Amino acid sequence: MLRFENLGKRYDSRIIFQGLNYASGAGCVALCDENGSGKSTLLGILAGSVEADEGEVWLDGHSLRTAPLEAKSSLAYVPDDCMAYPFQTGRAFLEFVASAKKTIVDDRTLDLADRFGLAPHMDKRFEQMSLGTRKKLFLTATTVGKPTVVIADEPGNGLDAPARAVLIDLFKTLATGAAVFFSSHDLALVRACGAKTTTFADLGFR
Repeated sequence: MLRFENLGKRYDSRIIFQGLNYASGAGCVALCDENGSGKSTLLGILAGSVEADEGEVWLDGHSLRTAPLEAKSSLAYVPDDCMAYPFQTGRAFLEFVASAKKTIVDDRTLDLADRFGLAPHMDKRFEQMSLGTRKKLFLTATTVGKPTVVIADEPGNGLDAPARAVLIDLFKTLATGAAVFFSSHDLALVRACGAKTTTFADLGFR
């Protein structure tokens, strides 16, 4: 479901990482490495929002390079700051995601929004929301359609204890049918999600 080969990224003369390789089917995997190691850059590459300098990524068998529309149709992405749409309301965001995936916001998604306590925030603009609220909306959007790959950058940031419990249940559920790949510095969250852990060294970077 998620595969990448020989991924590399550099900024000017600084090598962020190189030679990364990975492949997985359904399940939950957490990238746990030092702050500043390039975790967000890697996840951005996997989600197609950052361009790699070398290597290739496949999402559900589709190459991000040669078939980006097909690849991204199978993807749900939760970036770290979740501020891609500052003037959009939460309700409009979920409808936008559903439209892009040629589906609707169904009861499963609305139920998750309720469990995250999002009802009072659905008609607020993203610029009016806290990080935790924005994160909950992006996490809720992972249930729109049937993504086979879920990429999440520090998904627990900004969440209180009840929301963390909902996140843990969400990731466990998603991982039964999708490849969930997320970064986290929170080992308690990683363990609670039942996630396997990996590092840049495990992915081949020396």
